[in-house]
Amino acid sequence: MAIQKDRVRFNVGGKIFETTGTTLAIAGRESYFAAMFDENWDLQMNPAGEYFIDRNPDCFSILLDLLRTGELYIPPNVPEKQLYREALFYGLTDHVRSAKWGQFDGNRLQPLKSITGRAPGDGTAIRASPDGGCCVAHGSMVHIYDWMLEEHPPVNLDYQRVNDAGWVGSGDPTGLVISTCERVGRGQGGMGLFNSTTGELRYKFSVTHKGVVKSYTAGALCFNDGYNLFSSCKGRSNEYGIGVWDQNTGQQVDFFYEPPGWSLGDADKLQWLNGSNCLLVATLFPRKDNCYISLLDFRSKSTVWSWSDMWSPANSDDRRVRDAIAMEENNSICVVNEFEDLGFMDLRRESGSVRWSSRSRLMKGKMPDEPCYPKLALHEGQLFSSMNDCISVFCGSDWVLTSRLRRNFGGSICDFSIGGDRLFALHSEENVFDIWETPPSSIV
Repeated sequence: MAIQKDRVRFNVGGKIFETTGTTLAIAGRESYFAAMFDENWDLQMNPAGEYFIDRNPDCFSILLDLLRTGELYIPPNVPEKQLYREALFYGLTDHVRSAKWGQFDGNRLQPLKSITGRAPGDGTAIRASPDGGCCVAHGSMVHIYDWMLEEHPPVNLDYQRVNDAGWVGSGDPTGLVISTCERVGRGQGGMGLFNSTTGELRYKFSVTHKGVVKSYTAGALCFNDGYNLFSSCKGRSNEYGIGVWDQNTGQQVDFFYEPPGWSLGDADKLQWLNGSNCLLVATLFPRKDNCYISLLDFRSKSTVWSWSDMWSPANSDDRRVRDAIAMEENNSICVVNEFEDLGFMDLRRESGSVRWSSRSRLMKGKMPDEPCYPKLALHEGQLFSSMNDCISVFCGSDWVLTSRLRRNFGGSICDFSIGGDRLFALHSEENVFDIWETPPSSIV
């Protein structure tokens, strides 16, 4: 957005405001004010030299002051929800969120609140949205919360179990992809793109094999910067492997068929690696008796790196891998076992062994009656690992344990997710999820 040096006058709901183009430029290219100075914008000044906007003047005053000072003050007479809706209209939600909480730092996270799920049964998965909201899967239901933590109409998959969910990266903040199990005899299942605000289905992602559309179970999901969607697929004939679709059109663009003796269609986790242009695929216990981790290159239709615990001794820690995540900057893959010990494999060595770093040996013999297998996440140079009712934060080149996040209500953590400068942790026993935020830095 070009900086405008002239003064700008607004008539907002009958109240006059005056500011400068320099202040309005702070709003950013995606804001309402940036569009005002676009040559295609047709908003005209009135005879008094004012731009008229038929919106709430009290909220406009708060948002204009936010652009001027970087601080957010909401007077008691203005409901926060009303301000957030006005911020959405002006394209200033990022500014409001930045003023309410600081840049994400796992060592400074503080609990915001806990929300009890509204569906019967335990939650199975939680996924953060890019703007600080989330969705929670409970069996065949997906409950969706925006960044204000207001719940939207849920998605009901008609008794088809939800396996994964994620927001598309094509610039549509409402596009939510949900993967489900196939319903035998119904020709249903697979994946669909839903509107996260209304819960309506936009279109389904089909798998085509030899020109025939197949019914299939969709598992783990992953998105890349090229607007491709990846999913593990399991059909009833040859549709085992990793499918690729265009996020914008929903059309299938590729399929990596499962090699003999390997496991791709049952994958628990997919991760796109931008540097190597490859896809990490991990199939782990308890879905399979053995663990399989591989890197796939779709350009050459080849497996460029792989590891399995199939040949490890029965009492080896390698046989207890529960999650995996690639760390491209370190040329390694981090894995975690059922005792929250971290292990590392060198991507520069084919089928290398796991170098374990014991951090939680005291947990041995003290596992909960219903174990929740640990999960891993990597965010802005920090490594996160969940175990029981706690999430550990590791930092530095040696991944030193620096802090632990714990909430005592809800039981063990079955899943967690990071997005929109928030961390969401889903507890299994009481169907509760927690929201963690980094407080804003003090203004001197």
